[in-house]
Amino acid sequence: MPVSEGSPLWEPSEEVVGRAQITRYLRWLRNRTEAVGGAAGPAASYDELWRWSVGSLDEFWDSIWDYFDVIGHRGGGPVRSGGPMPVDGLRWFPSATLNYAENALRRAGDPAFRDRTAVIFRGERGTSGTGRTLTWAELAGEVAQAQAGLRSLGVGRGDRVVAYVPNIPEALILFLATASLGAIWSSCSPDFGAPSVVDRFTQIEPAVLVAVDGYRYNGSAYDRTGVVQEIRDALPTLRATVLIPYLDTEARLDGASTYGELLTEPQPDAAGRPVDGTPAPEPRFEPVPFDHPLWILYSSGTTGLPKPIVQGHGGIVLEHLKALSFHQDLGPGDVFLWYTTTGWMMWNYLVGGLLVGASVVLYDGAPTDLWELAAETGVTYFGVGAPYLMASLKQGLRPGRDLDLSRLRGIGSTGSPLPPEGFAWVYDAVGRSGKADLLLGSLSGGTDVCTGFVGPCVLLPVRAGIIQCRGLGAKVAAYDPSGRPVIDEVGELVLTEPMPSMPIYFWNDPPAGTSGARYRESYFTDYPGVWRHGDWIKILPDGGCVIYGRSDSTLNRGGVRMGTSDFYRVVEAFDEIADSLVIDTGQLGADGRLILYVALSPSSTLDDELTGRLRAALRSALSPRHVPDEIHVVPGIPRTLSGKKLEVPVRKILQGVPATKAANPDAMANPEVLAYFTPRA
Repeated sequence: MPVSEGSPLWEPSEEVVGRAQITRYLRWLRNRTEAVGGAAGPAASYDELWRWSVGSLDEFWDSIWDYFDVIGHRGGGPVRSGGPMPVDGLRWFPSATLNYAENALRRAGDPAFRDRTAVIFRGERGTSGTGRTLTWAELAGEVAQAQAGLRSLGVGRGDRVVAYVPNIPEALILFLATASLGAIWSSCSPDFGAPSVVDRFTQIEPAVLVAVDGYRYNGSAYDRTGVVQEIRDALPTLRATVLIPYLDTEARLDGASTYGELLTEPQPDAAGRPVDGTPAPEPRFEPVPFDHPLWILYSSGTTGLPKPIVQGHGGIVLEHLKALSFHQDLGPGDVFLWYTTTGWMMWNYLVGGLLVGASVVLYDGAPTDLWELAAETGVTYFGVGAPYLMASLKQGLRPGRDLDLSRLRGIGSTGSPLPPEGFAWVYDAVGRSGKADLLLGSLSGGTDVCTGFVGPCVLLPVRAGIIQCRGLGAKVAAYDPSGRPVIDEVGELVLTEPMPSMPIYFWNDPPAGTSGARYRESYFTDYPGVWRHGDWIKILPDGGCVIYGRSDSTLNRGGVRMGTSDFYRVVEAFDEIADSLVIDTGQLGADGRLILYVALSPSSTLDDELTGRLRAALRSALSPRHVPDEIHVVPGIPRTLSGKKLEVPVRKILQGVPATKAANPDAMANPEVLAYFTPRA
C-alpha cells in the first residue's frame, strides 16, 4: 500500500534522547559557553543548534576539536584564514598539526579498550578462512608492522600508496599505516577493470601498489593477477608492489613482496603479546598540518578522467567525529557495519567509526546475507544503499522478526533517495514490537566531502520519505534559478559556507589558493562564492529535507520540473519492475520525448496490461505530462561502479553522442547494457 510522504513513523523516547551522543555534547556546550543563547541543553531544539553551528562556524568547529579532545597541537592561530571558500585560499586551523591514524588508534593505548574488539571481518557464507577479529591492541600492533614495512620501502611524507583491494582487514591496516607516515592513500575495488584503475592511479604517480591476487563474489572466485600486472605496467613511478595472497595463500607475483613479508616485526599473539618475547610494536605518528593530504578519492569518471579529490587529515577527523557521533549516534560499544567496497567513499566513512571508538565490521562479498551478518556480529548500526532496502522489501523479507537484531539501534540509507515505502518497510519489517529505539537515517552528501550534507538526528522524529535535518556545520540551502534561497520549494542544493572536509584541491589542479581552475569549475561557476552540489533538494519549514535526484537529469515537461526520484518511486513500486531509468531528451528551448526503460523481474513480461497500469499510475501520481512517450525493456540499467544510475550519459547517447564518448565503460558496473540504449527511429 502506498505511503504518504511525511507520514510519522517514529518518535524518540526520553530514554533515547537522554543517552544520545548529541545530548552529551549539548550538556557540555551549555557548561562551556552561552553561545547558543543559554538554550544549549537537552531541551534545546535541533534547529537552534544547527543555526548556531552555521552562524558561528569558527566557534562550532573549535568546539568539536575540544569536545572530542582531538590528539594534536591546536596552535594559537585562528580557526580560519583566507577564504571564504577553498578555491579562494581558505585554510582551516592553519596553526594546527595532527595525524588521522593517531586519532583513529587512540583507544589502543587505553587499558580499558586494548582487549576490546576493534575490527570484525567476514566474507561470504560458506567461504573458509575469511573470518577474523582484531582487538584494538592487535590492530595497532599490525599497523606498526605495516608502517615499518612501508618505511623500509622508502615510503614517507607525501608519497602515494595505492591499493587494489577488497574490504578486508589488510586494507584498513595499510591505510592507517600510510596515514601514520604522512603518506597519502588511494584505493580501488578489485572489481574495477584495469583501464578504470589506471585512469585513476596514473594521475597521482604512486610510489607503492598494494593488490590482491583476486576476490570472491556471489560464490565465485575471480583471479586478478593479470589485471594487477597491467596496472603495474602502467605506473612507471612505482618503487614497489605488495601482493596480498587473498584467494590463494601461495600466490606470488614476480618482483613483488607479499603482505606477510611486509610485516617486518614479530606478529603478536591473540592477546597482543609478541610470540618471541620482544616488546609489542607500537606505531609512530608523523604530525602533519591540518590540511595535509590524507587520501585521494575520485569522481565517478563516467565521462572523461575521474577527478582526483584530495581531502586533508584535520578536515576528515573533525567531520567524521561530528557526523558519526551526532548524526549516526555512534560511540564506544557500538558495532558499525556499512556495506561498501574500497572504491566508494562509504568505506572511508566506515573506517571513521574507529575515531569514535566503535567496532567496525568489514565485509567482502555479495549482499546476499547482510541481515544475517548483522545478527551474527551484533551490529548496532547497519548501513546500506537505498536499493538494498527496497530489494529487501520486494523480496518480502522480515529480518526483525526472523533474526535476532536486538542490538540494532540505527539503520543508514544512502546512494539514492529512499522512497516513503522504504521508510515504512524498515519500521514494519526490521523494527519489532516494543523496539522503540530504532532510528532510520537517510543521508545524502557526496564523495566530494566524504560525508552527508543532510541526514539523521536521534533528537528528531522520523517521517516517511523525509531526511530529518541539515548536518551541523553544513549551511545547506535550496536556490532557485536566480540564486535566491527558497523554502518548501525544490531548488539546487548549495552550501553558502565552507566545510572542513571540502577538498583541499584536486590532484594536478593547482592548489586552490593559486588557481584550482578545475575545482572552481566543478562547484562554483553557477553561483559565485557558493558551492553548487548538483542535487535537487526541498527544505521544509521545520528543517526536514527531501532529495529529488541529480539536477542535471531533471524531467522538465511542459514547464513542470521534477526530479527523477519521484518517477522511480512510482515505477519501481510495481512487483514486475526490478529497476528503471527515465530520460527526458528535451533540450533548452525544445521539447523532447520522455523515454522509460525497465528491467523486469523474473517471469514478468511487459504486455499491454502492464504498460497500461504503468501509464495510469504515472498519470495519477505525477501528471499527464509525465506519462512516457516510449517504454522499452532492457536487460539491466547502466550503473557506475558505486551503484548510481547513469542518467546523464544515457541522455547524451539518445541525443546522438556515441556511447564510447558519453560514458566510460571501465567506470561502469555493467557496461554491456549500454548497447541497449541507442536512439530509436
